Amino acid sequence: MILTDIPSPREIARNGALFLDFDGTLVDIAPTPESVHVPASLPGLLIRVAARLEGALAILTGRPLAVVDAFLAPARFAAGTEHGSFLRHTPDATPIATTGTEVPQAWRDQADRLRARFPAAQVEHKQAGFAVHFRANPEAGPPIEIALAALVETDPRFALLPARMAWEVKPRGADKGTALEALMRAAPFLGRRPMMIGDDVTDEDAMAAARRAGGWGLRLQDTFGDPAALHVWLAAIAEACPNNAMPQ
Repeated sequence: MILTDIPSPREIARNGALFLDFDGTLVDIAPTPESVHVPASLPGLLIRVAARLEGALAILTGRPLAVVDAFLAPARFAAGTEHGSFLRHTPDATPIATTGTEVPQAWRDQADRLRARFPAAQVEHKQAGFAVHFRANPEAGPPIEIALAALVETDPRFALLPARMAWEVKPRGADKGTALEALMRAAPFLGRRPMMIGDDVTDEDAMAAARRAGGWGLRLQDTFGDPAALHVWLAAIAEACPNNAMPQ
């Protein structure tokens, strides 16, 4: 575990709010979106951490909400999904759309044609947008970027977002930073110090938002090293004693 100068698990347990990316942060990056491996212990661990934080734990991800819920079942958490396009303020709340915008079907069709042009590419369709993954064919990245940029240039409601070995078309005006800020305005997050932990450029808006709110924005690779090490640190939060003393 790398662990730089970050607050102790006890401090987070006392007054922190955790915002966690999914792919590359809670779980290792996989060759394809659907082949992600979720450790059997992870849902229960997150349930215990959320209980210690009185519910102030949220998943901020580019994934659709239903997909995240399926991966972490039976656990459910507050969430900002599809890069802030949808918010769920508490585990049982009804999700709300933050932009009300979805990409045209014609764009989805063009994305599917890119998959035919680059057979190793994968298209991940979401409710509001889509991502084109090129992990299996890195040389396809630049032409995919050019093709998708040409689409978003025709409609200012949408933006092209770089991700790890992928390009994503999403509604403009929402990101993980706006999701964090919205969640922080209400219980159970209100009044706590936010910590955002992520691993790539799509997490940077939320990291910056957490810092502006007096909290911490941490890059997983620089702070913990890998998801397994993060799980160890999360377990220490879950085990923090009610009197704010760490167990001996």
